[in-house]
Amino acid sequence: MFDYQPQANFLENKIILVTGASSGLGRAAALSYARHGASVILLGRNEARLNAVYDEIEAAGGAQPAVMVLDLLKADDNSYQEVAITVAEEFGHLDGLLHSAGTMSPVLPLEHVTLESWEQQLKVNLTASYALTRHCLPLLRRAASASVIFTSSTAGREIRAYWGPYAIAKHGIENLMQLFHDELHSTSNIRVNSLNPGPCATALRRVAFPSEDPLLRPRPEMLMAAYLYLMGDDSRNENGRQFSSQ
Repeated sequence: MFDYQPQANFLENKIILVTGASSGLGRAAALSYARHGASVILLGRNEARLNAVYDEIEAAGGAQPAVMVLDLLKADDNSYQEVAITVAEEFGHLDGLLHSAGTMSPVLPLEHVTLESWEQQLKVNLTASYALTRHCLPLLRRAASASVIFTSSTAGREIRAYWGPYAIAKHGIENLMQLFHDELHSTSNIRVNSLNPGPCATALRRVAFPSEDPLLRPRPEMLMAAYLYLMGDDSRNENGRQFSSQ
């Protein structure tokens, strides 16, 4: 596991937007960021689940979060622009952006992958990260030091048969991260990195491995050390790198 022990309120006064915040790793990260002092913007498609995370943060005494409902599969460029406009109006800037939203389809040979599944995987797992980052760049530039974390996967760092459009999207994420790094590192205080959480007990993994016992894998909340490190000021000098939680 990634070894990092942050100070209690090391994210105090930071504004962090988390996609996929209603469940899995996004939910765990949002709760963890809030527990360490951040004001978290919870973005996802399931309003009821987002509200449950909101209530959990408030019940624990965290800074009041915000909820933004957006289905990435249905989102267009105007949708992402509206997110950025709303954040600008409510918060003025962003200190961090975690791309944790994702979707998965059963693992299949490419010849059996439908075009609809292909397009869905790329739109949610790759295009959304590009589009939201693009529109949030002005907000990130307003922060003293901003961090963008792209969620990767082992399937995005190795060639693995049958992982199809999910693997293509995650390989794209690694290239997207590197491109943003190359374009931003000398002109802004925005750092970008990718993070592979590794296999863990999430609904996303159950789609790929329906017969796997989830008790054999770490829970999302057990993998938060790397998420915390990359979002805080201790990682100011980490830029354009590939990290893993396990």
